[in-house]
Amino acid sequence: MKKVKCATITGIEAETVEVEVNFTRGVPKIYIVGLAASEIQESRERFKSALLSTGFVLPNRIVTINLSPSDLKKTGSFFDLPFALMIALFNYDEVDLKDWYVFGELGLDGVIKDTKAIFPAILSLKRTEDIKKVLVPKNSVHKLSKIQDLEIYGVETLEEAIGFFRGEVNIEPVKNGNLDLNSIIINNEKYFYTKEFKLDFKDVKGQRVALRGALISAAGFHNIIFDGSPGSGKSMIAKRLRYILPPLVQSEILEIAKFEALDGNEPQFDAIRPFRSPHHTASRGAIFGGGTKIARVGEVTKAHLGILFFDELPHFSKPILEAMREPLQDKYISISRVETKYHYPANFLFVGARNPCPCGNLMSKNSICRCSDLEVRRYQNILSEPFWDRIDIYIAMQETSLDDVSSTSSEIMFNQVLQAFKKQIERGQKNLNGRLSDEEIEQYIQLDLLSLDVLRKATERFNLSLRAVNKIKKVARTIADLENSDEVLRDHVLEALSFRRRF
Repeated sequence: MKKVKCATITGIEAETVEVEVNFTRGVPKIYIVGLAASEIQESRERFKSALLSTGFVLPNRIVTINLSPSDLKKTGSFFDLPFALMIALFNYDEVDLKDWYVFGELGLDGVIKDTKAIFPAILSLKRTEDIKKVLVPKNSVHKLSKIQDLEIYGVETLEEAIGFFRGEVNIEPVKNGNLDLNSIIINNEKYFYTKEFKLDFKDVKGQRVALRGALISAAGFHNIIFDGSPGSGKSMIAKRLRYILPPLVQSEILEIAKFEALDGNEPQFDAIRPFRSPHHTASRGAIFGGGTKIARVGEVTKAHLGILFFDELPHFSKPILEAMREPLQDKYISISRVETKYHYPANFLFVGARNPCPCGNLMSKNSICRCSDLEVRRYQNILSEPFWDRIDIYIAMQETSLDDVSSTSSEIMFNQVLQAFKKQIERGQKNLNGRLSDEEIEQYIQLDLLSLDVLRKATERFNLSLRAVNKIKKVARTIADLENSDEVLRDHVLEALSFRRRF
């Protein structure tokens, strides 16, 4: 009995599946057993036609294909190639496939096709299994070559794959390729970035305070909310924020590419972090993930390592806003189902935008607010105090004027972010300032006596929680990094306090 390895994706991770084939006497028929989904059951017609196209004669036997472990639900159309190979090579005792992972969908003519699930499956396996050699469609090679320490063999047809294992066709493994991106080395680690600013902050007129807050948010990965009248530039700033975020290591770029593939898109392998902006009518399942038996990822996970932008923030339902407190605090989302429980990463930068009142003119000097006091209170009270406690920076947008001019550009802001990023990494931080744990705050954020005195008085006056105090410390640390200061000084704490919302 021959065996070869493949995999199935459960949630966002892959699990190894052993494919076993056996021939027995009886009326010729092909059975696929082991909790195979419908797309795998349909595979028999594809690989039968593909085998016949190579001139292979199907055995006059019962063919039983077993997928182990048998209690694990299997999905994916990339099982076609391992099925066909196992049948074609069954009588070749000298061929040993037990150390190989094989993936590929077959056309009826024997052409091997790429599927979007192959890359995330192999990337996930590489992190958890001792996977060394893979045989995949040739169209998959350029994506898989980004994964380090992996022997990748690409084939175009089933006939070529059979000939390779029989020793009749020579295929050289593809060398692992490096990312063709700008990079910087800090503490012997390579970080990748891009300076292509498709949306540039030089388009933003005025709004110096908002731009300063956006810079601090990007440099330390601090959650931020913009509050202002319609047309003041809230969404404009939010959409440009992704282009000045800190660099990424290769493993993070691959993880972003993995979620792109799981979302049905072709991975880009660039250093631009994801930007997700769900509409306020999106369902709870669409935002947090859900499903009946297998929980699919939602917007909070698709935004992992990037930005999750909630425009028109108060129009999101109260249950969704309150449920956001878990990923904002814990950086992951838990989804429970009858059969299992899933933990999906959700380490994103949260950006929110809202009007100050339902009509939007409460803060305007030139327009009259048409809302009653009760309507304003209801509108503003949609966001609870525990939700606000998880926001690092609050920006009250300024009035716009025809005399406003551009004060900076994305390139200038990114260079400032890069400087602050270097200081954080050179200190030995594994996380950016906005993501420091309580223990890391004590280790990396030291305040002098004047700074402590300011923070103590602010805590007493505004009745700040411990979480709020820690967030002020983290924002002050980022401001100090932007000012190229090794110490967190009084002025840094005062500026951090200026970005706290007053209740």
